[in-house]
Amino acid sequence: MYSNKKVGRITGVLLLFIFITGVVVFQFLQGPVLFSDDFMIKTASNSNHIITSVLLGILSGVLSILIAVILLPVFKKYSYNLAFLYLAFSILNFLAIMIDNVSVISMLELSKEYLNNPNSNSLQLLGNIMFEKHRWTHYFYLLISCFPVFVLYYALYITKLVPRIISIFGIIAVIIMFIEELLSIFGHGLGMDMLLPIALIQLLLPLWLLYNGLKTPELKSIN
Repeated sequence: MYSNKKVGRITGVLLLFIFITGVVVFQFLQGPVLFSDDFMIKTASNSNHIITSVLLGILSGVLSILIAVILLPVFKKYSYNLAFLYLAFSILNFLAIMIDNVSVISMLELSKEYLNNPNSNSLQLLGNIMFEKHRWTHYFYLLISCFPVFVLYYALYITKLVPRIISIFGIIAVIIMFIEELLSIFGHGLGMDMLLPIALIQLLLPLWLLYNGLKTPELKSIN
């Protein structure tokens, strides 16, 4: 049986990979292409980047579920409800990733068709519709991604498996992210700066876990 320290370090590695993957996918592979004004041309021209981003997104979703599975025996010692809620939300998050990826692939295929028929007004109109569709699926994916992250930090706060300053900061950061994504859905987003706290803690937590692992506090059921 793995110790809490070893489980924590494995979790840290996976969380760090997911964090790096998220930065690469959204800041370098997808963001500059799918949200650009000339996405109808750029998407097909960067097809390898888009396909790579989709595969990385799927891998990230799978690893998120794997983390929930790895932490399940640890969290179950404190709360069955939190342990399985985290797993359930991780699966929901994976489904949201897949829906968003279907939207991305649809934009890629439409862009390829548009390059063959650049004067088609119907394709241009369809492109505008697909752009809006992807915007919706992307925002809803980010919104849903807040749920497993919130449960993770809440469980870490309750169980004291990491310093409470980390879990408290994580809870606050994910609430800020949730508010920002909700406002963005209604067209009133405050800006990317609102996501800086979650980015910071999502980097800090895995680094702390890599160095320290999870603590082993006195067991106390919180069901």
